[in-house]
Order: sequence, then structure tokens, then C-alpha cells
Amino acid sequence: MHPAFSVIFLTTLIGVGQGLFLALYSGQIYSVLEVLPPQDDRLFYGLGSGLALVFLALGLVASVFHLGRPERAWRSASQWRTSWLSREVIVLPAFMGLTFLYGGLHYLGWDPVLGTVGEGIAIHLTLIVGALATLACFALFLATGMIYACIRFLQEWATPLTVVNFVLLGGASGFTAAAAFAAWTAPALTTFFGGWAIILTLLALATRGTTLIRNARIKHKSTPQTAIGVRHAQIRQTAQGAMGGSFNTREFFHGRTAAFLRSVKWVMLVLVFAVPVVLLALGLTVASGTTLVLALLVQYLGLLAERWLFFAQARHPQNIYYQAV
Repeated sequence: MHPAFSVIFLTTLIGVGQGLFLALYSGQIYSVLEVLPPQDDRLFYGLGSGLALVFLALGLVASVFHLGRPERAWRSASQWRTSWLSREVIVLPAFMGLTFLYGGLHYLGWDPVLGTVGEGIAIHLTLIVGALATLACFALFLATGMIYACIRFLQEWATPLTVVNFVLLGGASGFTAAAAFAAWTAPALTTFFGGWAIILTLLALATRGTTLIRNARIKHKSTPQTAIGVRHAQIRQTAQGAMGGSFNTREFFHGRTAAFLRSVKWVMLVLVFAVPVVLLALGLTVASGTTLVLALLVQYLGLLAERWLFFAQARHPQNIYYQAV
């Protein structure tokens, strides 16, 4: 497939925003359970939620550049009964609204206790709003991943690993962002977020590596025979049937060599996983916020390469017919 950079930025940016929110809410839950020290509502949770919203908004803006008729974007939500894309279009603003409400309540300090459970554990309003936002967050991960995983004829995408990778990569980058943010605003939580960022990055390496191995071993169901409906043992294409390119050759094939794809794969493995883990470990050891910020920047650059490869590796069956351009 031909990777669209608007979609690459959309999926990676909202992934960071989703992961960052999950990190913030996890920190609040742990502090309520007295595992972590409480933090300043306005500075940490309020500004942190605002930062998550910035990532989500940038992703939303990036998606506009993929639309041929942006003024008709509202129609994309009309097929929510059958389309994962429509569900994503609905869930994304809902999640953004709940994140805004969660951060706003913290920032304004309006967080009444609604009740208690167990041994006097107070249930604040922000815990309820955060729980709803968490459900919306995972629904958004599911919808975004299933847009691609539900396309059965693209065998590289048609696997539950697609959704799992979206969740883990978003979570890893979000917790890395939370570690960098905490280093400047809540140092007591830096180790917690950084440790989980390393764990999630290693889990993402395991599942993404499994996907790479799986895709390399795929036996594609479509062949030149099925592409043109001729059951001859030997079929060789000498031309695509047109003098120039077409929509099919522009939108469904990236035009890069196999060597280029291998290079992107190694760049992705180094920048998304290897270097960030080293930088996170170093940043936590020497308590350097700058190193943690660098880990986030490197990992995000790697995520751009990862998402480009995700699209480029999908072999659309129509490319069998248009293989000789």
C-alpha cells in the first residue's frame, strides 16, 4: 500500500495522547490507593491532560489532509453500524471531550468526593470521569486498529496483532511522554512512568516482532492466475495495459524497493525500541528530564517509520495485476 503521511501522523499522534492520558489516570489511581504520593491537581493532572489533548488535536488536524472533500467530513460518521472508520470518527471527539473534562476538573480544583469504598477509599468525581475516558480510550484503540485488521484480503493487517500493536505502541509512547512530563512537574512519579514505559516498549517489541515474522511467512492467497481469472501454470505480465500511471498504481503501491523496506524496518526497530529503552534507563538512573524528553523524540521518530512500514508492507491483491508499471 502507499503510505499516506496524514494517516501516519494521525495514528501516531493520537496514540501518544491516548497513552499519556492512561498514564495520568493510572498515576491517580495508584495515589488514591496510597501506592504513589498524591500530586498537584492543577499542575500535574490539569496540564498533563492539556498536553494529551494537544497530541490528540494535532492528530485530528493531520487527518483533515487525507480528505478529498473536508467539508463533507461529517458524513464519515454516518455508517457507524458497520464501519470501524465511522466508529473511530465518533469515539475520537468523545474521548477528547472526556479528557478535557477530566483535566478541567483537576485544573479548577472541582473534585468532590462522591462516596467511599473498602477501607475508606474516597471516590472522587475525576475518578469516575477518568474511568469513562479510559473506556473511550480503549474503544478508540480498538476502532483505529480494526479499520485495518478487518480488511481480510490484506493479509498483513488481518490479525489481532494489529490492534494489540496499536495499543502497546500508543501506551509505550504515552508513558514515555508521561515520564518526561513528570520529570519536570512530579519527580516522585518519574520512576513509575519510566519503568512502565520500558515494560510497554519491550512488550510492543515482542508483538511487533511477531508481526514482522508472521508477515514474512505469509503465503498470499491471490496469484496472477486469480488476478486475471486465467488458470494457466505460467503467466508473465509484460505491461499494465496503459501508457502512464493510474489511481491504482499511485494509491495501492509505494514504489519502493525491497532493500528500502528492510532499511526502514531496522530504523524502526532501533528508534522505537532499542534507543528509547536505553535512554529511559539512563534518564531514570541519573534523574535527567532532558534525557527522557530525548527518549520521547527518538521514539516518536521511530513510530513514524514503524507506521510507514505498516502501510507499505500490506500487499494489495490488485498490485498483482499492475505489477509491471
